[in-house]
Amino acid sequence: INVRLEKMKQEQECERRKRIAEEKHKEWVQKKREEERREKERKLSKEMAEKATRELEKMQLQEKAEEKYKEWLKKKRAEEAEKKKKEKEKEKEREAELQEKKARSEKIFKEWLHNARNKPRPVSNGYGVRRGKSAGLYFCCT
Repeated sequence: INVRLEKMKQEQECERRKRIAEEKHKEWVQKKREEERREKERKLSKEMAEKATRELEKMQLQEKAEEKYKEWLKKKRAEEAEKKKKEKEKEKEREAELQEKKARSEKIFKEWLHNARNKPRPVSNGYGVRRGKSAGLYFCCT
C-alpha cells in the first residue's frame, strides 16, 4: 500500500507540475502575444508619425515652391510692365523725331519752293542748241 500511495503521490505531483508548466506556458504565450501586439502598435504609431512628418515636409515644400513661384511671377510682371513702359517711351521718341523730321522737311521744302519761284529761269538758246552748237534734231536747212 505504501508503494501505491507513493506512486499516487508521484502521479499527483506529476499532474501538479504539468498544470504549473501549462499555466506558465499559457502565461508566456500571453505575454509574448501582448509584447507582439505592443510592438506592432509601436511600429504602426512610428510609421504614422513618419508619414505625418513626410506630409508636413511635403506641404511646407509645396508652400515654399508656391511662394517662390508667386515672387517670380510678380518679378516677371514688373519686368513686363517696365519693358512696355520703355517701349512706349521709345515709340513716343520715334514719333517726336518723325514729327520733327517732317516739320523740318516741310520747312525746307517751303523754302525751296519760295526760292525756286523767285529764281530767274535760264534763257534757252533755241531748240536743240547747246552752247551755240546744234545738239538735237538736224534739219537740212540749218
